[in-house]
Amino acid sequence: MASAQENVDGPGFTLALEMLAAGQADILVVAKLDRLSRSVLDFTGLMYRADKEGWHICIKDLDLDTSHPNGRMVLHIMATLSQWEREMIGLRTKEALATIKAKGVKLGRPGMSPTLKERILSMRDEGLTLNAIADQLNAEGVPTSQGGSQWRNSSVRSVLVNQRNVNRKAKV
Repeated sequence: MASAQENVDGPGFTLALEMLAAGQADILVVAKLDRLSRSVLDFTGLMYRADKEGWHICIKDLDLDTSHPNGRMVLHIMATLSQWEREMIGLRTKEALATIKAKGVKLGRPGMSPTLKERILSMRDEGLTLNAIADQLNAEGVPTSQGGSQWRNSSVRSVLVNQRNVNRKAKV
C-alpha cells in the first residue's frame, strides 16, 4: 500500500509491512495516527491488509488498537477527523492566499531580473561554459535568484532551461 506511506518514512514503513506480512511481527505501533495516514481510504486499506494478513495496528497517543471492534470503530472515526482536518487546513490556506493576492501582495520568491537573465543568455551565446558563467557571477558577487551567494553550473542551467521554455511558449 504505497499511498499510506505519505506521512511515514518509506523504507522503514515498507520493511515493517514486509515483516508483518511474513509473520515476523503481529502489531504495527505508531506514535500518532497522523504519522501513519491522514486519508480515510489509505487507513481503511491498511486496516483491511492488517486483518487479511493477521496483524493489528496500535496508535499510542490514542491508546487504541485494531485488535478489538471498539478500537477499529474509534480509529475509523479518528481517521475521518484527521482527513477532515487536513482538508480544512488546505481550504483555509487557499482562502488566506486568495485574500492576500486580492490585496495586491505578490506571493512567492522575488525571482531574477530580466537584465540578469539576458546577461546569462548572452554569456552562454558567447560560448562560455556553465561553470565559467557561474564563476564569473560568483567573482562579481551577483546574488542568485533565491538570494544566495553561490552560483553553480546547475543554477545557471536552470536559468537557461527556464528561459528556453519561456521562449517556446511565446512561439506557440
